[in-house]
Amino acid sequence: MMTGAQALAKGLEEHNVDIIFGYPGATIAPFYNELAKNRDKITHILVREEQNAAHMASGYARVSGEVGVCVVTSGPGATNLITGIATAYMDSIPIVAITGQVPKDQLGRDVFQEIDITGACAPFIKHSYLVKEASDIPRIMREAFYIASTGRPGPVLIDVPSDVQNQTFKYTDPGRVNIRGYKPTTQGNPKQISKVAKQICAAKRPLICAGGGVFGANAAAELRKLSRKGNIPVVTTMMGLSTLPTDDPLNVGMIGMHGHKPANYALNHADVLIIVGARVGDRAVQAPGKVEETTVTIHIDIDPAEIGKNMSATIPLVGDVRHILKKLVDEEINPDSEYWVSELRQMVREDRAKEIPPREGTIGPKGFMRKLGAQLDEDAYVVADVGQNQIWAGKYISVRKGRFLTSGGLGTMGYSLPAAIGVKFAYPDKQTICVCGDGSFQMSMNELSTMVENGKDIKIVLFNNNKLGMVNELQKKGYSEGPFGVQMPGIPDFCKLADAFGIKSRRISDESEIDDAIKEMLSTEGGFILECVIDPDESTMAQ
Repeated sequence: MMTGAQALAKGLEEHNVDIIFGYPGATIAPFYNELAKNRDKITHILVREEQNAAHMASGYARVSGEVGVCVVTSGPGATNLITGIATAYMDSIPIVAITGQVPKDQLGRDVFQEIDITGACAPFIKHSYLVKEASDIPRIMREAFYIASTGRPGPVLIDVPSDVQNQTFKYTDPGRVNIRGYKPTTQGNPKQISKVAKQICAAKRPLICAGGGVFGANAAAELRKLSRKGNIPVVTTMMGLSTLPTDDPLNVGMIGMHGHKPANYALNHADVLIIVGARVGDRAVQAPGKVEETTVTIHIDIDPAEIGKNMSATIPLVGDVRHILKKLVDEEINPDSEYWVSELRQMVREDRAKEIPPREGTIGPKGFMRKLGAQLDEDAYVVADVGQNQIWAGKYISVRKGRFLTSGGLGTMGYSLPAAIGVKFAYPDKQTICVCGDGSFQMSMNELSTMVENGKDIKIVLFNNNKLGMVNELQKKGYSEGPFGVQMPGIPDFCKLADAFGIKSRRISDESEIDDAIKEMLSTEGGFILECVIDPDESTMAQ
């Protein structure tokens, strides 16, 4: 015989889960009792706020290639998790979230800490379960991990009433997962693949646009092979940053409203556009209709719902990105693109050669990012938050063999620190940099406690302008009353805060200090907060 709580733990063990991020409570206590029994197999990381459990699971999943797992209690524990679930959903990150629930016979009676979490998450979750019988748990656990990690990855929720966790049943192996109606297309239509290859060969100005789906499919290496074989330039969405090293000769840069000028030029002048694992969202392509008028568009994605949703596809190609790119590399790919490539390379050289004027009495974040990138390990992970810091990091920091991670679809402030902690649990020896603003940092700075408790030597770059910089910039440019509700005169002394957590720190306000401060941060053992005082009116716009 087995209890529901034991079945949950067995399901984690079955899927080789060795770390789980969570926050306990009464309705999830039976499961926590099993976690305690299995502490030698599954490490539990106590977060300081439930939303951050999902972000840590997300960061872990994005770099490890495994499904991230988080667990919280019912009521406010579950509702706090919602933003983290939505963040993972928008960026197609595979996580399994387990929530405690009130006993079955009390469902729908508005008892203490009851909330319909499956209903609340329905619009922004890949799938969810409300478990009514403990005997269903073995099947549900297998299905949850399968759904989260196959097709278009995403979050799956398992809501388990406390009495179901205590319920006993006779365990029987549920067998292979076979879900009626859920059969993701992975192979890609061979005729469509051949058609794509022929269209690329006929191009004079081919262009690949790489999105976050390239990483979701673990297909960055295949995309680089296709780019090099066909001499095809590559632009990326923000979620696709680091698909190619920044200095790769075929990397034109990030597209979009905050993107690089050469990348947006390439997008608007390509004659064949190969969109790979990207949603073609409004931040990336502001005028998809104009691109459609002059460009043959090829859209490759595992999710058929994304193809044609924001931009029409001349040739749609549904399937696993990695598999399709492998097949394309095997095809004849030889467009006459040398003039086009030379034109874009010259534009990129000129764009990167532009000098960034120094800032007197403050730190220029764009120049700072260039200098930071030059000192990072070649396989460093950079986790950026949301706001101006995200744009400065995405545009100006160089990434070589590492990764750039951020919250793209939902744009969740406070994401960077917990996500960076998740990254560190996946790869403890990788240099991990968290980039944030004073606003976003204050949304999750309580996780410094989690960072210190677990000995994670994350280096935090904190841009301080005493305001919500991105909203301030938006209000200044587009609203008659100008900035309102964005000033933060009551922010803490971040160096004293760091000291309270036992973390080394330094505050700089002059550009002459940058090189030495970066060196000190990167060479210091343990965590570090480098606070950079920036001009309150510093813009995200290019110089």
